[in-house]
Amino acid sequence: MDLLKDLEWRGITYQQTDAEGLKDLLNKESISIYCGIDPTADSMHIGHLLPFLTLRRFQNQGHRPLVLVGGATGLIGDPSGKNEERKLQTVEAIQGNVASIKGQLQSIFDFEGENGAVMVNNYDWIGAMDVVTFLRDFGKHVGVNYMLAKDTISSRLESGISFTEFTYTILQAMDFNHLYDNYNCKLQIGGSDQWGNITTGLELIRRTHEEETKAFGFTIPLVTKADGTKFGKTESGAVWLDPKKTSPYEFYQFWINAADADVVKYLKYFTFLSHEEIDALAQSVETEPHLRKAQKTLAEEMTKLIHGEEALDQAIRITQALFSGDIKSLSASEILEGFKDVPSFEQAKGEEIGLIDLLVNAKISPSKRQAREDVGNGAIYINGERITDLQHVMGEGDKIEGQFTIIRRGKKKYFRVQYV
Repeated sequence: MDLLKDLEWRGITYQQTDAEGLKDLLNKESISIYCGIDPTADSMHIGHLLPFLTLRRFQNQGHRPLVLVGGATGLIGDPSGKNEERKLQTVEAIQGNVASIKGQLQSIFDFEGENGAVMVNNYDWIGAMDVVTFLRDFGKHVGVNYMLAKDTISSRLESGISFTEFTYTILQAMDFNHLYDNYNCKLQIGGSDQWGNITTGLELIRRTHEEETKAFGFTIPLVTKADGTKFGKTESGAVWLDPKKTSPYEFYQFWINAADADVVKYLKYFTFLSHEEIDALAQSVETEPHLRKAQKTLAEEMTKLIHGEEALDQAIRITQALFSGDIKSLSASEILEGFKDVPSFEQAKGEEIGLIDLLVNAKISPSKRQAREDVGNGAIYINGERITDLQHVMGEGDKIEGQFTIIRRGKKKYFRVQYV
């Protein structure tokens, strides 16, 4: 199956400016293709992944990816999908974000070899441009009526849009034009909300070149969840690629908890598994959903891609320990990762304390009477082991690396005691 047919099978194709022309071009030559991101935060989240993974599919077929980080456009703000003006960030903040995001993109692309990815920053060609050059060389070629017809602009006319954000589409068009001239870039990939910006780029290329130009635009669909909730969001917020914001264990858990109704779509969108492998997993969802083979495969593929093999192994180890109750098999750092969001209590390191008192002090049990009942009924577990001794005194054997004790009350209520 050729690349474009594969993208259709995966449900990744949304809009194309010239489907037949692009098909002919891809069959004839290896081309440069670009996809960009504005560094408005210091990390990408999983909502950013699909366009870049789609770009990687083109690289896998011998084409060259141009990975653009918008050091200039990030200072302006894309009005696409926004109901109000973005808050402007400082040059220093944006440059810091650029550095962080570049590192994350390096886990997705191969930067070596004949068709190795190239990282570019539009601040290099926009940052020092004077306003007269902008107006004469670029603004002159993009009509106001043309811009007003764009959904991203027309949808903001009632609520208001500044001239700054109004001109954003021209800046992104300048990116496509620059990459067309300097890197022979003939295709831009983006999310469905980028259609207006992509077509403005094609219009600018057409109007600034005397010879016949052939460039293309390709958008991918918005990722949705079957239950109607927003993809990439959890109770604690966005699922980030930065391990300091979303740990590899939490990242793994997001994917492994995918609903049966979504998991096959996610396998097609986000993994590089073959059609045969995905079809087999889809069959498993239908015939043996309790095994959750598709979810486990999805979680493994995505965690390995973004965080690497070692982080994946750790995420699986934490998951298995929590499932089996074998908490003692985890290291202190894994405890901190796996139990980051559970209620915690600080206990003085050198102070001897009985279990009953600890349960009350840490508000695990509401009273000493209830604490005794909990222990006597076998409802209290220390690091996965049931404790029924009412006289139990917390000792070094109850501490993991001398730093933590994980106490479970009942089936699901976990608490972390930290020794300070």
